Amino acid sequence: MKIRMKITKEEEIRFISHLDYTRTIERAVRRAKLSAAYSEGFNPHMKFSFASALAVGVTSSAEYMDLELATDTELATIMRQLRQAFPVGITVKDSQVMIGTVKALMAVVNLATYEMTWLMSDGISEADLQQSLDLFDQEAIAIYVKQTPKGVREIDIKEFVAAPPVLHVEGDKICLQLQLHIKPTGSVKPTDMLELLIHKYQLPAFARAALIERTGLFISNKGRLLTPLEL
Repeated sequence: MKIRMKITKEEEIRFISHLDYTRTIERAVRRAKLSAAYSEGFNPHMKFSFASALAVGVTSSAEYMDLELATDTELATIMRQLRQAFPVGITVKDSQVMIGTVKALMAVVNLATYEMTWLMSDGISEADLQQSLDLFDQEAIAIYVKQTPKGVREIDIKEFVAAPPVLHVEGDKICLQLQLHIKPTGSVKPTDMLELLIHKYQLPAFARAALIERTGLFISNKGRLLTPLEL
């Protein structure tokens, strides 16, 4: 049987890598004493998968994972055992049993939403922030130059922007909401887009002071958004 879960990556573990996050979950499944299914061969692996890797430093209220079990078990029992086994920083928010043939999460999830928050600096107004975003919106292309271990890579961030960034200001708290495509060829990190907005469009912000949360992962099809649990 296959279980699909919506889980979190919270503030306590925001700086662990995606690889360490997956190892943490694998150990939790073992502690929960569930009958996890394994691949065959000389080096069997637990059968579980995620929709999309999350960047280091970014929290999430909406990660999705599939877990395959070798024997049928009541969903309520599985969730109770997992909730007891997960460490601080990972919470199961929702789950369901997937019936029939199910496409891999990575093959269907194509849109991510993010929320960035930081504090307003003295002398900066909401109009200053909006002006930077308007400049970005008016551009047909927006090239972000990224240094990678393999060299310099130029990325047109506009190809990944699903909707114009939305700005909210409450008191001295600034909130910027993003919708970014996840493509078969790759995706961009919200931190890449924030760096671009700061350095090319003079968005008055300090990237390292921003708290970034992934708020959703979706299947976008002809203007309709579904979560992986709604398939």
